[in-house]
Amino acid sequence: MENKILFIQYPKCTTCQKAKKWLDDNGIEYADRHIKENNPTYEELKDWYEKSNLPLKRFFNTSGLLYKSMGLKDKLPTMSEDEQLKLLATDGMLVKRPIIVSDNAVLTGFKEKEWEENLK
Repeated sequence: MENKILFIQYPKCTTCQKAKKWLDDNGIEYADRHIKENNPTYEELKDWYEKSNLPLKRFFNTSGLLYKSMGLKDKLPTMSEDEQLKLLATDGMLVKRPIIVSDNAVLTGFKEKEWEENLK
């Protein structure tokens, strides 16, 4: 049975381009979503975070300009999970990308080994 995979990415991001190529090269079908034009909602982020078993910090684009300009490195530790999720939902550029959402996994960033284990 074919898993429906959601691939959330920012087309200008080189990591996203590599990830997309990897998906295409491996013949993995996915729905493509532009993170800036269609930012993940609070509900989606909460759902993905709970499914992922990842620390919430892994959902933040910690190398992004917005993250740095907002001083989030110092602010996040004092924020509740709920506040962090609401913040992520305000701007797609805060969210780590690419994100893969499948029936059995939520992956943030592109780590080929991790993707191979979860998507093949």
